[in-house]
Amino acid sequence: MNKLLRKPSEQNQHDTPGRFERFNLTENPFPSEPVVNKDSMDKRINGDIYEIEIRKKEYDQVANCFLKQPQSSPNHLRLGYIIDTSYIGRGNGKSAFLVNLQQDINKEYCLDISDGINKCFAVYVTPEPGGRTKTFPSFVDLFFKAILDSHVVKESLATLRLEAIRTLYPDLVLDETAGDEALLIDTLNTKEWFEEKHIDLAKLSHHIFQNKYLQNLPPDFPLFKGRNSLLSVFVLQSDLEKHYSGLKTGKQRLDFVFSHLIRLFQAAGFNGAYVLVDDFERIPDFQSARQKRDFALELRSCLFDGLYFNARLGFYDFILVLHAGVPRLIEDAWAQSGMENRAPISPQTASKHIIPFEKLSRDHASLLLKKYLAEYRIDPKVFSPLFPFTEDALSKIGELSEYNAAKILKMAYDLLDKASETIDQVKIDEAFVNRNKGPQQESSDKTIPTIENADSTDLQRKARDPD
Repeated sequence: MNKLLRKPSEQNQHDTPGRFERFNLTENPFPSEPVVNKDSMDKRINGDIYEIEIRKKEYDQVANCFLKQPQSSPNHLRLGYIIDTSYIGRGNGKSAFLVNLQQDINKEYCLDISDGINKCFAVYVTPEPGGRTKTFPSFVDLFFKAILDSHVVKESLATLRLEAIRTLYPDLVLDETAGDEALLIDTLNTKEWFEEKHIDLAKLSHHIFQNKYLQNLPPDFPLFKGRNSLLSVFVLQSDLEKHYSGLKTGKQRLDFVFSHLIRLFQAAGFNGAYVLVDDFERIPDFQSARQKRDFALELRSCLFDGLYFNARLGFYDFILVLHAGVPRLIEDAWAQSGMENRAPISPQTASKHIIPFEKLSRDHASLLLKKYLAEYRIDPKVFSPLFPFTEDALSKIGELSEYNAAKILKMAYDLLDKASETIDQVKIDEAFVNRNKGPQQESSDKTIPTIENADSTDLQRKARDPD
């Protein structure tokens, strides 16, 4: 019982100011590790903190060349490349750009961006590291998983049922669910709700099966499960996932993704989709020359001239994100497979399907820091938007980081963290940056010996005379 009444020798100080309070910040707004993880809950790394003005030029190019072009046009672009123009390494902001592009497209399914011409969804695909996605079938598996993760199959099923309900049960009021789209989608994928409303599922399914886009689907397509049985089967997204896993790797799965699934999306009102492939170099990095050519051949077949429905229609538009050196890595495979004739990776003239991803400028760096700082401001009306960083500090950070977005954010995090440890440090200026820039910034020092002038050892002499 004695421990119940005993008090600690130290008590929490409720009036102690926060570590970053003197900087007018609730906490360090910059990511400690500037990587993009769209599934994270931390907005510093999941892409939620994003300054669109930094990449407005690239966004406008994607919108004008892809999103605003009618998917119904037989000449619309089916394959594009976002190519980094900088050789300073990773971290130039391509992943954050893709995550926000996907969100922007899916917000209104591109209807707002295209002025109603296109109703398209976007999926974000990242090849697995370590060579686990070096074959085209393994890439398609990831693509299908990305489709499931986007919940567009679930929403398509909800759309088909909603349209059928409005025709067969015009007096049915969807009460409180009508104002919440996410809740409505969940409701329309819940069998118990249909039973509570006394909706005849067999009658509903029969109406759905009349949709013109569903007529050429094979009889084993999951939507038709239980079609001719006495018991009505309520099909869910999980049924399509299970069906896909039961298909043989190769043509069966390719037919499902590039032919059959498209008809379901068409039935739900979509006329296209944008497939955003990040870190594409993870595929060719681990491929032999033959594997690169085979991958390109299968991609060409699915997008342009194969027997798949997608090749005829151009439903999926692929946009591959490439680092600066990747085009040279795949150009031979593109040429041998015929892809260079359809969507050249190294065109002789400027082409709409290539979007250069430019290096950041000082103004971009300023916008980047201000955006992150604004997200964690205690009082946005106090001090300048860049505080506690000064203009000269910003210039120095940009210079030392070679205007690489990831390096800028990492350096800003480290400098602010360091400043917070010293009570009388209230601003981060150029002098503070120089004092705390770290040894990694000296890697370009010309005094570092190269292999040509490094001290050498005569191993034969040493073997004869070890002393």
